[in-house]
Amino acid sequence: SGRAGPPAPAPPRVSPPGSRGPNAGSEPGAGSGRPRNGAVHVPSVRAPPRPREAGQGSMLEPGARFLPPACARIRPAARRQEPAPVNDQPLTSPAHGAKSLRRSPAPGQPGVPSSSSPLILSPLSMFQTLYSYFWWERLWLPANLTWADLEDRDGRVYAKASDLYITIPLAFLFLIVRHLFETYVATPLAGLLNVKEKIRLKATPNAVLEKFYAATTKHPKQADVEMLSKKSGCTVRQVERWFRRRRNQDRPSLLKKFREASWRFTFYLIAFIAGMAVIVDKPWFYDLREVWKGYPIQSMLPSQYWYYMIELSFYWSLLFSIASDVKRKDFKEQIIHHVATIILISFSWFANYIRAGTLIMALHDSSDYLLESAKMFNYAGWRNTCNNIFIVFAAVFIVTRLVILPFWIMHCTVVYPLDLYPAFFGYYFFNFMMAVLQSLHIFWAYLIIRMAQKFITGKVVEDERSDREETDNSEEEEEVAKNGPLSNGHPVLNNNHRKND
Repeated sequence: SGRAGPPAPAPPRVSPPGSRGPNAGSEPGAGSGRPRNGAVHVPSVRAPPRPREAGQGSMLEPGARFLPPACARIRPAARRQEPAPVNDQPLTSPAHGAKSLRRSPAPGQPGVPSSSSPLILSPLSMFQTLYSYFWWERLWLPANLTWADLEDRDGRVYAKASDLYITIPLAFLFLIVRHLFETYVATPLAGLLNVKEKIRLKATPNAVLEKFYAATTKHPKQADVEMLSKKSGCTVRQVERWFRRRRNQDRPSLLKKFREASWRFTFYLIAFIAGMAVIVDKPWFYDLREVWKGYPIQSMLPSQYWYYMIELSFYWSLLFSIASDVKRKDFKEQIIHHVATIILISFSWFANYIRAGTLIMALHDSSDYLLESAKMFNYAGWRNTCNNIFIVFAAVFIVTRLVILPFWIMHCTVVYPLDLYPAFFGYYFFNFMMAVLQSLHIFWAYLIIRMAQKFITGKVVEDERSDREETDNSEEEEEVAKNGPLSNGHPVLNNNHRKND
């Protein structure tokens, strides 16, 4: 043919048999010769010619002829699509059943591990799988309902999970506002109420005692005191005094307690007033069956939106600052309470339990501000005012947390929904978290009753959860003269020592 390079392998002909074109031999099937003897031949349809390698020319080069029109209209065979790797297959959320997974190729195909090799999912795929199952509709909504039913339409707005993203920045904003409030409002108020700090004597530096205090215990037994006395070169009485003073150093100051109580009092009071304004004009405030009327197709009001956002942000801020706040005896119970409250508020928002959620939040805020105000007056030394407020708080707490909540609100969330739809996971989960909160309420009611007993017997009312400060006199002789011999900071009375009145 006169062209450079070896001739290309001849693909199947597509021209009539016996015809030869100008490029016959180098361009098989590209000839346009007429059939002999006037016979009309229908061209056979074969696979299109493969492209030539470099240096062998092309049909698109100058002088090359195209396929006949009859052959040009024939579409080439579809190219076989290689299967995608397993990790690249799109994952389908159970909450969105419209999409389906591509069928996994059989083991041994390209990009697919053999049956003997373990299937390893990437972290992203695992996260997508967990995310899909977390938002599965059957977990959050009753049967025959989908997330599409809660999409905004016709001017009706519904709660969305993405709405709660703003609560984390708002929680940090609450921490900033709290710092400003405690500095410029609570501290001057403490001065007006004559909140005085007690003078605390610091423990003298002692490496042996400090190591035992930090690593072993803050309350050594009498045998430990005697052992530390020999190691440190101090007397038993000096070791006991050192531990008393060292424990007092770690206790929060009276001013810190007052500032914290005043901040919580302010928020709980404002939140209770705002919560009552949100629900007092709603029909479900007077008839609890209205809570589930039309559920879950219940549109959200702007007042409900802001009430939820502010309450959830505040409890996030309490959880963030719990490590630096005043630690009480119920520290673990406080953490459980904050976490359970955050989960309940968030879940009620996801599942559109907003009407029930607003009732529960307002009910909780109805007594909290009374407790914080009683603490404030206690720190200020106003004993009678503190005791009177405590009586009101105890009555409100018992009525709201031990009567109204279990017999009205929880009855509403446990019994009434079953009249509308079968129980589902969200139904059980919500009421389980309500039971956790109710258990904490019973525990705190026990502490309140103990405090009420002390009040009835004439003792000063103090918060049973508080860590009381230990008294410490600067002179050992005054302690002995007043209380007699001490055993780890406590007086020991026997026949050889007389207690002075």
